Amino acid sequence: MAIAYRESNRAKDWVNLILAVLLFISPWVLGFKGDTAPEWNAWIFAVILAILALAAISAFAEWEEWISGLLGVWLIIAPFALSFATNQHALWTHIVLGVLTAIVSFWSVWDFRHSPHPA
Repeated sequence: MAIAYRESNRAKDWVNLILAVLLFISPWVLGFKGDTAPEWNAWIFAVILAILALAAISAFAEWEEWISGLLGVWLIIAPFALSFATNQHALWTHIVLGVLTAIVSFWSVWDFRHSPHPA
């Protein structure tokens, strides 16, 4: 059971890594490169999320998932806090990837707290 739990959580960490990569490339792919606030926010938080995902893949710790989830919430808030909500590509990229990151991260926390796992 503990192995199945770990593999399930590792899959969620890989999803978070993919979401981080998508966030990182989004300014180029979706055309908001050159708009300073959303592009730098995407790049900085993508790198942080990728580092957390890689750390969680190698050795899971609950705090990594909490921080990733909170960063997902930040991605949802960022377009409004950093005043780039008028840039529709950046707005929806941040909201969608933020929601997905938060869901996957908080799901990992929920799994950790409600599933048998090694001590």
